[in-house]
Amino acid sequence: MDLLSLSTEQSPEFVALRRDIHRHPELGFEEHRTSALVAGKLRDWGYEVEQGLGGTGVVGRLRRGSGKRRLGLRADMDALPIQEANGLPHASCRAGLMHGCGHDGHTAMLLAAARLLAAADFDGTLNLIFQPAEESLGGALRMLEDGLFDKYPCDAIFAMHNMPGVAQGRLVLREGPMMASSDYVSITLHGRGGHGAMPQHAADPVVAAASIVMALQSIVARNVDPLQAAVVTVGALQAGQANNVIPQQAHMQLSVRALDRGVRALLRERIHALVTAQAESLGVRADIDYRSGYTVLVNDAAQTALAREVALELVGADQVTLQGPQLTGSEDFAFMLERVPGSYLLIGNGQGDGDGDAAHACMVHNPGYDFNDANIPIGAAYWVKLAQRFLA
Repeated sequence: MDLLSLSTEQSPEFVALRRDIHRHPELGFEEHRTSALVAGKLRDWGYEVEQGLGGTGVVGRLRRGSGKRRLGLRADMDALPIQEANGLPHASCRAGLMHGCGHDGHTAMLLAAARLLAAADFDGTLNLIFQPAEESLGGALRMLEDGLFDKYPCDAIFAMHNMPGVAQGRLVLREGPMMASSDYVSITLHGRGGHGAMPQHAADPVVAAASIVMALQSIVARNVDPLQAAVVTVGALQAGQANNVIPQQAHMQLSVRALDRGVRALLRERIHALVTAQAESLGVRADIDYRSGYTVLVNDAAQTALAREVALELVGADQVTLQGPQLTGSEDFAFMLERVPGSYLLIGNGQGDGDGDAAHACMVHNPGYDFNDANIPIGAAYWVKLAQRFLA
């Protein structure tokens, strides 16, 4: 029996497991039930298991033969603070929480691969990494700080994420920068409050905030190379409570993204300079809290070439995109790729009409989303074939 058929044969068990995880979502660093489930399965299949790495992370190690090569495969486990609204029988039983990004499916795919690999031939060391808190909490960094690659050295590392809007099961790869950095900026504008009828006696932070919102758009339009990608989004602006009162302060929240490390640094420099100058020109003072988030995710050329070969062998050229588009979303697997060469790929979750139902085509982080269980055997078979190729 070929690998994909073998994976499909065992998939009902892992579809049930995925739906069980989906019914019991847990936020970042709270994945106690999920971690225990993962660890228990890995132990049953003969893996050496460590729990608690990075808080609630799990690593399963399997060594075969005398080979020196070491491979890491990573899945994320955390859910989102979203109220599910898709009416599915396996919907979340926890109010206000759901697996709205498919991490339940990523975990199930890697566990299904772990089961197959426990009975497979390879020569070297396999490290299966189940990461907590990918959703903006930096679980990858916590695992690295806890000595992930000191305890479990890897010569290469790979991860996979589902992608709604792409045909179910299609594998999308990309060499080089693939996902954006994400930084967060909080700005407080300190003015001088006063009566709305006598603005000459006040320094209005609302006018300054409005001016800054518009001026920020010039950074991408006029400071960033047109051939580079960058995003500056003002996601929140709060000021005042009454129509005839000029407030003392205005507060702004920005999301800043780039697909190049140099552009990322430029955005930081220009935002500081522009906000400070705009505020001063209107008689108010700006306090800027600029917080670095996830770094740019960059796929290694050699490891992406290997990942492409495995994809072509598994599903055929018609189901593979060899150089997919860049994405302005962010992913903390990027921190692991800064330490170890590797590659991050996508698997299509469905396109909707004629290709899966609405929940599969629905974009992630949406209350109507659901992971496509038809991807479990494909994802598992992919990981097995990749491991056997790398640890041949």
